[in-house]
Amino acid sequence: MGTLRNTLLLATGMMVVTVPAMAQSQPASSSSSGILLEEIIVTAQKRRQTLIDVPQSVSVVSGATLEKQQANTIQDYLKLVPGLQIAQDTPGQGRLVMRGVNTGGVASTVSVYMDETPFGSSTGLANGAILAGDFDTFDIARVEVLRGPQGTLYGASSLGGVLKYITNEPDTKAVESRSRVGVETAKGGDLSYSGNTLVNVPVSDDLAVRASGYYRKTGGFIDSIGTAGSDRESNINDSQSYGGRVSALYAPANGFSLRLTALLQDIKSDAPSTVESDPDSIAMLYGRPTFSQFVPAFRDIKYRVYNGTAKYEAGFADILSSTSFSSQKQKSRTDLSYNLSGLINGVFGTPNEIYLGQDTNVEKFTQELRLTSSQPGPFEWLVGGYYVHEKALIRQGYFAVRPGTLDPITSLPLLADVQLPSKYEEFAGFANATVHLDEQFDVDFGARYSHNRQSASQMTDGVLAGGTSVYPDIRSSENVFTFSAAPKFKLSDNASIYLRVAKGYRPGGPNPLPPSAPADALRQFDSDTLISYEAGTKVQSEDGTVSAELSVFHLDWRDIQLIAVVDEYGININGGKAKSDGAEGSVTFRPVRGLELSANAAYTNAKLRDDTTPVIGGLNGDRLPFTPKLSAALNGDYNWDLTGDITASVGGSVRFLSKQYASYDATYRAANGQQRQLPSYQVIDLRAGLDFGNFALDAYAKNIGNSKGRTSTGSVTANGGPVNPGGALATGIIRPLSFGLTISASY
Repeated sequence: MGTLRNTLLLATGMMVVTVPAMAQSQPASSSSSGILLEEIIVTAQKRRQTLIDVPQSVSVVSGATLEKQQANTIQDYLKLVPGLQIAQDTPGQGRLVMRGVNTGGVASTVSVYMDETPFGSSTGLANGAILAGDFDTFDIARVEVLRGPQGTLYGASSLGGVLKYITNEPDTKAVESRSRVGVETAKGGDLSYSGNTLVNVPVSDDLAVRASGYYRKTGGFIDSIGTAGSDRESNINDSQSYGGRVSALYAPANGFSLRLTALLQDIKSDAPSTVESDPDSIAMLYGRPTFSQFVPAFRDIKYRVYNGTAKYEAGFADILSSTSFSSQKQKSRTDLSYNLSGLINGVFGTPNEIYLGQDTNVEKFTQELRLTSSQPGPFEWLVGGYYVHEKALIRQGYFAVRPGTLDPITSLPLLADVQLPSKYEEFAGFANATVHLDEQFDVDFGARYSHNRQSASQMTDGVLAGGTSVYPDIRSSENVFTFSAAPKFKLSDNASIYLRVAKGYRPGGPNPLPPSAPADALRQFDSDTLISYEAGTKVQSEDGTVSAELSVFHLDWRDIQLIAVVDEYGININGGKAKSDGAEGSVTFRPVRGLELSANAAYTNAKLRDDTTPVIGGLNGDRLPFTPKLSAALNGDYNWDLTGDITASVGGSVRFLSKQYASYDATYRAANGQQRQLPSYQVIDLRAGLDFGNFALDAYAKNIGNSKGRTSTGSVTANGGPVNPGGALATGIIRPLSFGLTISASY
């Protein structure tokens, strides 16, 4: 029974140019080649700078590119960002990985922002790592990827970097209304369809409101075929996502502005997009996408984000205040019948099917205040303060039902009920400064001091959880200092080189343990830290036809947070070290008006430098999970005037990922002398469209080679028995060959 307890709270831990973030276009001009040029203003360091002046590696994907390429989720736009990966098998549930910073576990290494709002859990107690905010991209100005660590300006849990969604602001100058509908079919799957709409209304010269909404139903393509008595049902993994955003902007002509925004998004999924695979070859066991379902699974996730951002131009400085409240609520049902029904039947003599029900709730309040120097000069500065208060709860229970139904078996005792409430509070102060030593040479400095305090407790009940227990309330606190320094040399107005060293951290926290735990030291785990050493260059031709960025890096990761088992209880601990060495680059070529060609690639050699705990199974020299050594993508788009009123466009993309390690598996490594590897794969997409002015028609084909790339892995055994029939390994799989059509209209 003690072994089963370990599975409860730990089983859940499962245009394209690289340019600095928050790009804002300045008035356009034309080069001699006829190509429309735009000067880019960026605020990657939370203050306005030109693109060439930002001494770090950041990628931006514009809202127009996202829409043109039908990129609605993170999985859709990975091909546009070098070095970004996601381990995912269910919409809304995924683990973001940048530059290989990943060893599993339950705390995130990539921070997600919606405008000025940090989203998701800051702690290692609420499954933040696998619940990265996957916001719909309709009416998004751009998605920004800041490679980490970003500890000085963006704080905790940004070891790998920051993913930011920047929404379109209300426009006080013009009415705007736009809608889009779409339909898609996937090989062997159900029909998908979607609808989007937005409206922008100026109420007065200084007040405007912008509202948008969407609905998307994604058809399933995985079948349960009756293996070992499982259900017979087609396309069990369908999903739907819907939501909306409303924003009001008040901007009188006195240097003051106030923006209020509310976002609501629901993601509802049935069975995960996992298929039964051979645990060695990763080939699908039955020659097509199948997964044995006994109890229908589901996962519902609700995002709520409310933000008020006030800005004031005070003369000596610009003042910004951002106040946010966000929540993330997940409710799920996970089928465990094949693994545990025999145990329940053997002990109690009751035929049954069994599932794990879980609620994960996070509520987060944040306040940030910044002052930014507004006068040009040899010294530019930014200072700020940050506060966050977070409450989280994980509740899990095992439930037995009558076979073929969801009717509970009332004759059985309570099997398991586990609750883990926690609180997290952080205070931080930060500063950033740029010293202009001369017209070409700058040095950028940043620092942040953070203090956090946490508390957690745990209550368990039920025969599979060892009976009724209330663990002591455990508290922790820590102080962390992070820094960055980046000298930059501007070779010309169109080229620069830079060096950057930066430190980031991920908070530690309390471990709720029973009084019988062998050591008080285990009741708290510490933060892990990462120091990055990066060198890079950014160049573009004078006429704008060619632009490129290249960076090389070395990451030194210490005190890695891992999962261990102590006295039959799963806890977080600090392990040893890891490193990541690599290079990333991108280039864009615009030889003639209307044609844009781009390529990006990343080489990442990320490895453990120490053995992990035996339960994890990672050894010194093992590559870090879900990080291909090589990833690369090619993108091309061409648009031209078909007639005086009609513009045509065609485009295509190809993405390649080399072999990568799956989740660490101690049993597999002991038997095979190495970790399990996922095969390389490539994905090819094509698109074409006609723009008639007030409406547009776009057609696309995704994954035209019907690649079967894998995106996640599960376990073969748990609780002393097989998890799936036939000894199958559950592997997440990308969507098969799909064809779609969208119609857009503006009014």
